[in-house]
Amino acid sequence: MANLPALSFLWPNMLWLLFLVPLLGLAYWRLDKRRRSLAARYPALDVVGASVRHSALRRHLPPSLLLLGLCALIVAMARPQALMMLPSRLETVVLAMDMSGSMRADDIKPTRIYAAQRAAKEFVDQQPANVSVSVVAVAGAAAVVQSPTRKREDVVAAIERLEPQRGTALGSGLIIALATLLPNAGIDVERFLDGGSARGAAPPDLSAAGKAESAVPGSYPAGAIVLLSDGQNNTGPDAIKAAEVAAGYGVRIFTVGVGTPEGTTLTADGWSMRVRLDEDVLKKVADMTGAQYFRAEDAGELRKVYRSLSARLAFDKRDVVEITALFTALGALLAVCSGLLSLWWFGRVQ
Repeated sequence: MANLPALSFLWPNMLWLLFLVPLLGLAYWRLDKRRRSLAARYPALDVVGASVRHSALRRHLPPSLLLLGLCALIVAMARPQALMMLPSRLETVVLAMDMSGSMRADDIKPTRIYAAQRAAKEFVDQQPANVSVSVVAVAGAAAVVQSPTRKREDVVAAIERLEPQRGTALGSGLIIALATLLPNAGIDVERFLDGGSARGAAPPDLSAAGKAESAVPGSYPAGAIVLLSDGQNNTGPDAIKAAEVAAGYGVRIFTVGVGTPEGTTLTADGWSMRVRLDEDVLKKVADMTGAQYFRAEDAGELRKVYRSLSARLAFDKRDVVEITALFTALGALLAVCSGLLSLWWFGRVQ
């Protein structure tokens, strides 16, 4: 459902009839030109003269409305259908925030982590009062620093306490965020994390995390996970495998990429390394779970991303609804307006 276009058609071949509209417009133009030519040649003909003495707006508006009405009726014949956006039933949002050392990079001023914290606090304030928010810190290990609560001041305080640490275990962060969102799902976090603590180790058997129900990705309406990261993962379980578990429960994981593809150089303990935004994992996680990936290369963009994300979470895409009646009514209304204006201005239908 998430990949369907906003407008589609059951009988799209009927749209070929739209090519008739320009031909009718051309025919009207030639007829109007002929009328004006006759009026210039035979000014004594009142019927012809009356039709051309009016302003261009009065002469052309009724036929234009009629052509637009015809377009609407042809679209109605194609049986259009649309995805309806309705208020969501969102109850809980889990913010999973990357607090690895690479978040100290200053390619987003003043630093990635400072910009991320500021934008996250604004995001929290924008959530409806009935939505609980939780915070999970993701570094070499992941931990819940704020359980789901509706007290915004507690969530903001938790975000402000976050500090950079060594390592990035995105998979750990995602599975802990999932367990926080679904506390009654029986997800065995400890078993899931076993065997994935060393870089390069074989990914753990995700069935150990608890058998995910066979749900359509993105179908869980009551909660979502928002992962903010630069995408660089160097320890813990595989983030893609963790996303598979979330997709099995129907939970959406919206991902926000922080940083620039060029990155910057960080120096720590006498070592220098280049830290860049790695979008591949973040895009895959969002796509697998029926969510969306956002990218922010500066602090202003990051705040805009969170505002867009707030609006995205506030609505759910629902079933496809046929809107043929809407276009039929529009076409009929335009045709009636065309006829009424002609009668009013010319005393007859043009």
